[in-house]
Parts: sequence; C-alpha cells; structure tokens
Amino acid sequence: MESPFKAEVLKGKVALITGGGSGIGFEISTQFGKHGASIAIMGRRKEVLDLAVSALHSQGIQAVGFEGDVRKQEDAKRIVESTFKHFGRLDILVNAAAGNFLVSAEDLSPNGFRTVMDIDSVGTFTMCHEALKYLKKGGPGRSSSGGGTILNISATLHYTASWYQIHVSAAKAAVDATTRNLALEWGTDYDIRVNGIAPGPISDTPGMSKLAPDEINSRSKDYMPLYKLGEKWDIAMSALYLASDAGKFINGTILIVDGGLWLSRPRHLPKEEVKQLSRAVEKRSRDKPIGVPTSKL
Repeated sequence: MESPFKAEVLKGKVALITGGGSGIGFEISTQFGKHGASIAIMGRRKEVLDLAVSALHSQGIQAVGFEGDVRKQEDAKRIVESTFKHFGRLDILVNAAAGNFLVSAEDLSPNGFRTVMDIDSVGTFTMCHEALKYLKKGGPGRSSSGGGTILNISATLHYTASWYQIHVSAAKAAVDATTRNLALEWGTDYDIRVNGIAPGPISDTPGMSKLAPDEINSRSKDYMPLYKLGEKWDIAMSALYLASDAGKFINGTILIVDGGLWLSRPRHLPKEEVKQLSRAVEKRSRDKPIGVPTSKL
C-alpha cells in the first residue's frame, strides 16, 4: 500500500527502535527508513538483527543493529550511546520490545508476571531514561530549538479487562502511565513529545501467532463484531504521523489503532427485531396502570 506521506518526511532524523528486528517494530523501522530516517534497531537475538539490517540495507536505508536487552540498564545505556556515536544524533525513540503469552492468572507464576513487567514497563522507562540526554532540547547533537520524540507501543487490553492477559494488561497500563507522565514532565522541561500507539490484532506478527491462533481467530467474529485483522503498515503509518511534523502538537496521547475493536460488544438482538420489540415494550408501559405511592409514615 502506498504511503500517504512524502518520502522525505523524516529526512535527517535518527530513530532507535527496540524490538525493531521483527513484527511491528521492523515495519516501523522500514517505513521510517523509507521516509528518510537513519535506523538503529535493538534486540536480543543477533541473527534476527543481522537479517533485519540486511533487509533495510537492500532498500537503501541506513541502518545498524545493536544486540541488547531492554531489561538491563547497562545495555540500554550502551546502545543509546552507540546510536549517537554512529549517527551523531538521536531524534526518535520507539519502544516496541514486548513479551506476551496466553495464561490464566492462577497458572501464571510471579516470575512470569515480573518478566513481562520488566520487558514492557521497566524496559520502556529504562530506554527513555537513558535516551533523555540525547533527546532533550539542547542535548548532544541537538539545537536549542526543540527536543525529540518518544513513541511507546502499548495495547488496549487494560481498558476493560482481558482473559488470560493479566500480566500484559498490568504492564501496558504502566506503559500508558509512563507515557502520560513523561509527556507532562519532559514536554514541559525538555520539549520532548511522548506518545503511545495501542494496536489491535495485527496479522503476520509474533504476537498474533501466540495470542490468536487459527483455532481462536475463526470464532472471534461471534463475540466481537468489529473484529478484523489490521496490518503492520497501519501501525507504522500511525508512528510516522506521530514522529513527523504532522504530529508536532500531539503530546501525551495514546493513539488506538484497532478498527474500533476495543469498543466491540456482541449484538444481543438482531436489528430487524428492534422496532418490533421497542413498540411492544412501549405499549406495555403505556397500558400499565399508574400506581399511587402511599406513605408508611
């Protein structure tokens, strides 16, 4: 699908993307690169990083990969510094690294809960913390005219409640709170915009293969009328919007990109029966005698 943005919309920018070697993170890396940005991707698996960087290079995108774990502050610090040394600046941080799996609350160990919190929540804050020096207005490689941008990839699971996703719901709720608080503090003090993106189910991603295998996916329409699969491209275009000057006045927002799925509820009554039932209820209401309340006092 053709991008609605000009090819140079991120020209001269440098983006560091955690989890940028696969899934949604890689699509963001690709689209940012196609639109003029130089790309640094961070991930735990060297073979995945190497393949991703090679794919970006084949499209003429300046890219480099750094092996590291967002849960380790020393890795975060090293990779942020390496990105700056390699490209001479840092303009955009995208926190797309995440962990997830289906599990009921009673079968989830505290260690499993902690692992997802560490990757999604603590990892997001750690990367932001280490990148602040380079993203803030007047920081290394930056002028005093403006700061950089942070995008945190979230979810909608915690807006109500989600079956078998207590660990991720808690983690993403923390990510959203981090996004809003940093938008307030760092937007005020350092002119850094901090926003989030909450994707719905996205096809051809590691998350969907774990959370919605075909056995579940085929039945989803029965209880979620708005259910349909989005594309990684949808999320990348949203990220482009928020990272570019098109989103220059947007700060502290969590952009939901799910086709309205989180609002979805089963249709308990067929549309063709609504008028008939409504008329019957109204008639019954009008015909019912009006009782005069009496006081017991």
